[in-house]
Amino acid sequence: MRRYDFPRHVMAMGLAALAGFIDALGFLKLGGLFVSFMSGNSTRLAVGLAAGTSVALTAAGLIGAFVGGVLAGALLARAAGQWRKQAVLGLVTLLLGVGGMLTVMGHAGNGLTLLMAAAMGAVNNVFQRGGEVSIGVTYMTGALVKLGQALAAALTGGAPFGWLPYLLLWLGLVTGAVAGAALFPVMDLRALWIACAFSALLLAWSVRMGPLPMASPLA
Repeated sequence: MRRYDFPRHVMAMGLAALAGFIDALGFLKLGGLFVSFMSGNSTRLAVGLAAGTSVALTAAGLIGAFVGGVLAGALLARAAGQWRKQAVLGLVTLLLGVGGMLTVMGHAGNGLTLLMAAAMGAVNNVFQRGGEVSIGVTYMTGALVKLGQALAAALTGGAPFGWLPYLLLWLGLVTGAVAGAALFPVMDLRALWIACAFSALLLAWSVRMGPLPMASPLA
C-alpha cells in the first residue's frame, strides 16, 4: 500500500469505510453473519454444518454471492482496461442503488443481503496488481499483519511511519462500521442509500484521478 500515491490512499480508505458501513448493516440484519468478511462466514458455515443448523445455508449463500461479485467485478475490470477502477466502482454503485430501490419496494430479506455481499465482492477488484488484489478493502487481517510488521521495522531502524497507511486503512473500516451500526436502528437497510451516495462520491473521485497509465504496474 505504501507504493500508492495520496489520491489512491484516499480511495482505499474510502472503500474500507464503505465496506465497514455495509458490513455493519448486514451483520445487524443477519444477526451475526457478514456481507464482506468471508472468513467469519466460513467459520459460521463450518459450525452450522457441525451443529446441523440452518445458519450453514445462509453462510454458504453469502459466500457464493461474494465470490460471484468478485467474478463479475474481475471480468468487468478486464474488459474496462485503463478505466478499471471507474468501471468496478460503477458496478458497485449500481448494485447498492438496486439494493436501495429494493428497500423502497419493501424487500429487505436475504435476497438483499446477498446483493450486498455481491457488491462487497466486486469492490475488491478496484485495486489490482498483476491481475490479483493488491489492497483488500473489505477485510483487515492482512492490513493488521502488515501494520505489526511495519511497526517492528520502525522500531529497528526502518521507515518511521511505514505503519501509518495500514493503520488508516483499518481505521477507515472501523469508522464506517460505527456509522453503519449507528444508523441501522433508525434506517434499517434503507441506509444503503447513504452507502450508494458515498460509493458515487468515490466513483467521482476515481474519475478525477483519470485512467491508469498504460504500462503502470500499480493499480
